[in-house]
Amino acid sequence: MPHLVVRFVIAKEVLNNKNNMGFILIDREMDPSLAIFALALSSATLALDNGLMRTPPMGWLAWERFRCDIDCKHDPTNCISEWLFRDMADRLAEDGWRELGYVYINIDDCWSSKQRDKDGRLQPDPDRFPSGIPSLARYVHDRGLKLGIYGDLGTYTCGGYPGTTLDKVTIDAQTFADWGVDMLKLDGCYSNATVQEEGYPLMWKALNATGRPIAYSCSWPAYEGGLPPKVNYKQLGEICNLWRNYDDIQDSWDSLLGIVDWFSTNQDVLQPAAGPGQWNDPDMLIIGNFGLSLDQSRSQMALWAIMAAPLFMSNDLRTLKNDARAILQNKVLIDINQDPLGIQGKRLLKEKTGIEVFWRPLSDSASALVFFSRRTDMPYPYQNVLSKLGYEDGNYKVYDVFSGKTMPALTHDTYFTVSINPSGVVMWLLSPIRHRGQAQESENLSWLDNHIE
Repeated sequence: MPHLVVRFVIAKEVLNNKNNMGFILIDREMDPSLAIFALALSSATLALDNGLMRTPPMGWLAWERFRCDIDCKHDPTNCISEWLFRDMADRLAEDGWRELGYVYINIDDCWSSKQRDKDGRLQPDPDRFPSGIPSLARYVHDRGLKLGIYGDLGTYTCGGYPGTTLDKVTIDAQTFADWGVDMLKLDGCYSNATVQEEGYPLMWKALNATGRPIAYSCSWPAYEGGLPPKVNYKQLGEICNLWRNYDDIQDSWDSLLGIVDWFSTNQDVLQPAAGPGQWNDPDMLIIGNFGLSLDQSRSQMALWAIMAAPLFMSNDLRTLKNDARAILQNKVLIDINQDPLGIQGKRLLKEKTGIEVFWRPLSDSASALVFFSRRTDMPYPYQNVLSKLGYEDGNYKVYDVFSGKTMPALTHDTYFTVSINPSGVVMWLLSPIRHRGQAQESENLSWLDNHIE
C-alpha cells in the first residue's frame, strides 16, 4: 500500500498566552489507513476578556448526580438545597480538593422559586434556600471556593422554573452579581435559535456591565448541533469562557463513549476553538457514581485531561470511595489537564484492534499520550513506536500517570508494548531528554521537576 507524508505541527510554547507560537515541524511516513490527521494546533485568536479560566475550570456540579430532587421532606440529604451545597463546599475545603484546583461549587437547575419577586428578580426557593443565595455565597467564599449558579435563556428552565427572557437578561445578570455569584451556566430550554443568537451575547455584555468577574458557561452550541455553520466558534470564544457542545452525560459507559466519539469525530473543528479562557465542555465527570468501573473511571479522567476539558465532578463527595478519590485527585493528571499552554489534544489513531491513541502537547516540550481500549474481552498488548506518533528523533523520559512510576526511557524508534485493560487506558507523560555539550549530560525539564515528585 502506498504511503504518504503527514506533517505534524507541534506547538512548543505560547508567549504571554497570545498567539506567538514556536513550532517543530516533523515529517513522518505513515500508512494512510492509520487515519492520522495533520495537527494544526494554535491558540484561539480571540477570548472573552474577563481574565477568568485561563486553565480549564475545576469543581463540583450538582446536576448529573442529584438532578432535580426537591423532596427535602423525604430525602433531606440529597435534595437541591442550601445544605447540599454547604456539605459539598465543606468537602472541597476539608478533603484536599481545593488545593488541587477544585474550587467551584455549582448550583444547577431547580434552585429557584416558581415565581420572581415583586421587583421581577429571580429568588431561591424559600424552603430549600431559607438563608438566601448571598448567604450561601459567603459560606462558599469563606472556604476559599467560588459559587456557580444556573439560568436558562428561555421562558422556563429545563426543569420548569422561571427562565431568563430577553427582557430579563440585564436584571438577572445584576442579581447574580449582587448575590456574589462567580459563574453562570446559561442553558437554552424553551428557547429558539433567534432568541439564542441575541440572548447569549446580550448576557455576556450584561455580566461584564455588572463589574463583577463572573465566568460564563454557554449551552448555546449544544442547541445548534455543535458544529458550523450553525455554530460560530470564533464568536463563542469572544463571549464565553466555556460552552457545552453536545448532549448531557448520563451515568453510563455508553453515554461516555458517545461523547468521546462525537468529540473525536469533530476534533478538527473543535480543537482550534479551545484555549486559555475558552474551553469546549464535554460535560461532567461521573467518576464515583454507579455507571463506571474502575478502569472506565480512569478512562474518563485521562480523556478529559487530553481534551483540556473542564473538570466538574458530579458525585457525592460525602460518600466517595477511595479508588474514585485517587483517580480524581491524581495530581500529575490534573497538572496535565491544567497545563498553561491550553492546547486541546486529539485522537491520533483508531486501530482496527479496538485501540485508540490520543495525544496532547504540553509546555516545556512535554506531551501526554493515552492508549485507550474499546475492547471487552481481555487486556490487550498494544505495540507501537514514538516515531509513528509524530515524535521527533531523540530520547524520551516516560512517566506512567496511573501507576506513578517512571518507565525506562524510549528512543523515537524503539518499539514498545503496553497492556491495556478492556475499556481502560494507559496514560504516559513524555519529555525529551536534553543534553549539554559533548558529555551528553542529562538535563531535567522544568515540567518534570515541577510536577513529578
